[in-house]
Amino acid sequence: MLSAETLAYAKSKIRDIPDFPTPGILFKDITPLLADPRAFHIVLDSIAERFIGEHVDAIVGVEARGFIFGGALAARLNASFVPARKPGKLPAKSDRVSYKTEYSEATLEMHEQSIRRGSRVLVVDDVLATGGTAKASADLVATQGGEVVAYTFVIELSFLKGRAVLAPGRVESVITY
Repeated sequence: MLSAETLAYAKSKIRDIPDFPTPGILFKDITPLLADPRAFHIVLDSIAERFIGEHVDAIVGVEARGFIFGGALAARLNASFVPARKPGKLPAKSDRVSYKTEYSEATLEMHEQSIRRGSRVLVVDDVLATGGTAKASADLVATQGGEVVAYTFVIELSFLKGRAVLAPGRVESVITY
């Protein structure tokens, strides 16, 4: 387990952007964290250590920032990486699910047969807000016969209660606001 001081260092690399993407929202910007190799490694190590020794077949990374963490995590856990993308971005036949976000409605797609039936899957994204995007990703996994064993996030905005939407699923977050 990483020390509180180490995690505080990573948290210090997240900046607040007021009124983005809409007035009244305080956006948590992870780009400074990504620009700092130590902070990026801290976050990846914190997530990976929670799943070492567990059987994980695939990591589903949610577009777009979930790709950054999901790909690196898949390499560390020796699992496949499967992107959950916005509509029209995948070239082959895809499964699709629509859902509500904190700001609007959205749709995610995943190539058909990306997840083998019975696969144990982690859903990875940068932020857990209302939980709609992660739940939609889990619905895509279930459509393909996989089992979501956990959801993992760099940041959790606990005041938005997204964890409740994912219940009774296992939720792991590195930094909580």
